[in-house]
Amino acid sequence: MSSRLPVKKTYKLYIGGAFVRSESGRYDEAEGFNFPRASRKDVRDAVAAARKAAEPWASKTAYNRGQILYRAAEALELRGGDPEAVDVLVHYAGWTDKFQPVLGGINPVAAPFLSFSLPEPTGVVGIVAPDEPPLLGLIAELAPAIAAGNTAVAILSESHPLAGLDLAEVLGVSDIPAGVVNLLSGRRRELATALAAHRDVNAIVEAAGDPELSADLDRLASETIKRVRHAHATRGYDTAVTDSLARIEAVTELKTAWHPVGA
Repeated sequence: MSSRLPVKKTYKLYIGGAFVRSESGRYDEAEGFNFPRASRKDVRDAVAAARKAAEPWASKTAYNRGQILYRAAEALELRGGDPEAVDVLVHYAGWTDKFQPVLGGINPVAAPFLSFSLPEPTGVVGIVAPDEPPLLGLIAELAPAIAAGNTAVAILSESHPLAGLDLAEVLGVSDIPAGVVNLLSGRRRELATALAAHRDVNAIVEAAGDPELSADLDRLASETIKRVRHAHATRGYDTAVTDSLARIEAVTELKTAWHPVGA
């Protein structure tokens, strides 16, 4: 019989590509493990990391972003992740070079001009994940945001955060650049309201299913004119992909340009 002591897993937040403890030092317990209880300062640090990564990520080619998401799906599958969550990542990897021609286009105008619209990422997207399913529910909202060229700060399931914190380890060995995805565990209301109030966050995707929290996020987001998308928790692959374009469109902006005909 071995006399060695078991090494219990130490979970940490994932901010800016690094595994960090909460600056407050607080921890909660779930599923037999301690996990970090992020603070408002951690939210600010995560938003700063996402903002720093936003321009380099958006400037990558759509094909390259698709390759990177596919690599993340490979890493998740090798780790034995939820097969439906893996398939959702692969699905949105395929959308990275397809949503531009679908959402964009040439606009008819009654003038000697050419007018065309191109979709662009909205910037930093805050994501409030549902409690269940903890991994698929998170990836269903995260994948379209980063596929569209955004960076993300995600608040994990409050009751089952470990699946999201395990995802951080997958992303850490994939090709997703530091700061593109930031994952925070802790008390949902404390973190979500801080995220919605932050002036450097451009959009909020909320799938927690809490009507009171939803109303608070709408109010806070309106103060800085953020986009807000309220979603039901995704229960399976089909519901994660049947409205793919709507999920992507919710975190993109259309830039319209005018050009004289014949110039």
